[in-house]
Amino acid sequence: MDLQVTTSGGAASALEESVVRAFGARLRGELLQAGDEGYEEARKVWNGMIDRRPALIACASSVADVINSVNFARENDLLVAVRGGGHNVAGTGTVDGGLLIDLSRMKGIKIDPERRTAHVEPGVTIGELDKKTQAFSLAVPMGVVSETGIAGLTLGGGLGWLRRKHGLSSDNLLSVELVTPDGKFVSASEEVNQDLLWGIKGGGGNFGIVTCFEYRLHAVGPEVMFAFVFYPGEQAREILRSVNEYMAQAPDEVSPLAFLGRVPHDETFPEERQGEPFIAVAAMFAGEVEEGEKVLRPLRELAVPIVDFSGTMPYVEAQKVLDEDYPAGGRYYWKSQNVNDLGDETIEYLIEHAEAAPSDHSTIDIWYQGGAMGRVGASESAFGDRSAPILLGIEANWEEPRDDEANVEWARGVVAGMRRFSSGGAYLNFPGFMEEGQRLMRDSYGENYGRLVELKDEYDPDNLFRLNQNIKPTADGGVEHPVTGGGAA
Repeated sequence: MDLQVTTSGGAASALEESVVRAFGARLRGELLQAGDEGYEEARKVWNGMIDRRPALIACASSVADVINSVNFARENDLLVAVRGGGHNVAGTGTVDGGLLIDLSRMKGIKIDPERRTAHVEPGVTIGELDKKTQAFSLAVPMGVVSETGIAGLTLGGGLGWLRRKHGLSSDNLLSVELVTPDGKFVSASEEVNQDLLWGIKGGGGNFGIVTCFEYRLHAVGPEVMFAFVFYPGEQAREILRSVNEYMAQAPDEVSPLAFLGRVPHDETFPEERQGEPFIAVAAMFAGEVEEGEKVLRPLRELAVPIVDFSGTMPYVEAQKVLDEDYPAGGRYYWKSQNVNDLGDETIEYLIEHAEAAPSDHSTIDIWYQGGAMGRVGASESAFGDRSAPILLGIEANWEEPRDDEANVEWARGVVAGMRRFSSGGAYLNFPGFMEEGQRLMRDSYGENYGRLVELKDEYDPDNLFRLNQNIKPTADGGVEHPVTGGGAA
């Protein structure tokens, strides 16, 4: 029986059973379709809002599997998605009716402690990488939830607790190996295909499927000082002003994250405070523990805390501090916006809208930027301009499908109102569902957008890899409008 599929253009089509069977025979890994054992689990991604059913799932176990899968998708004009850790909040790691190339079984990690490098396959998660690197008291700057896949995080930039000391995940990318849309296996580094490496550093999965990331490692851990304090929401104004003052003198070893939300209904918090607004401040010190205790102490003394979870802990545990807040299968919609400063008017706006969130699980997050990540020039990587000192993350997090509309509307409304404070651009790992289309890409990539279109024209002119933070090739309208901010595409 023919298999019903979706083409790259979104049309319905069919594949003969013999064609599918021949493809499966070429793979070392499994080829799954609806009804097969393992299919339902393989199609799941972290964000419970995303419920898609690929026609085929190629569970790649090698580079050869990736090459065969890319060639099969191209030759049969299939809509194709690529999954690494499956943690992408926009849900781009799966597809309805097309081919899902699942890299989650490719988990090779090779550490060279003398050269301080790590070679990492695309199915690895942050926690898996940390476990290997911390055997040598080394680390790659990664994100703040250990279950996140390293691949999508890096391709979108990669913000984490080490960003001000050691930069973004993508800043620490030395080279890659990847399969291009025409099925070729190529390398990119400072010695070969430099433009391609430039584009991969923040340019998303637009140019191929990375099968190996080579990272620079840094001395971190095994113990670190971590500050994590919840304060009463009624003191949020004063606390955010104090953190602003603190950051004016803070060393690069400190990369704080502040967030506004409501106190969880959990026994670790005082019962009388549960459900009330809070302002929390969290930061890891990327250096000696004793010095970190001194440097982070002011963040622990901003007011009388609701609870203070701060302390010395293994680096691998500090990386997991926020994991419980983001369970697999929860419902998530995240947007972001760069801002020039955190003045009184901005603070008032954030407090008001955090308190109005329809879900107790939602937060407005304040990422303090600068330091090492801010010293990388806008044209040095595809990620682009880093001059904004603050990134605001709007996290709508909830549980029930019936609440989808209210939570999405809240997040979109907060972002729309924030534009008057914005310096332009967003963090494309927090893109909502990228509903603004190319305007979001132009606004976020700024002056790098045109160069990215040129790279797309060179490597993927037919836009085979379009289910991502997509840069449209010229033939698909990639340069039809100048760079603008906001609005619908």
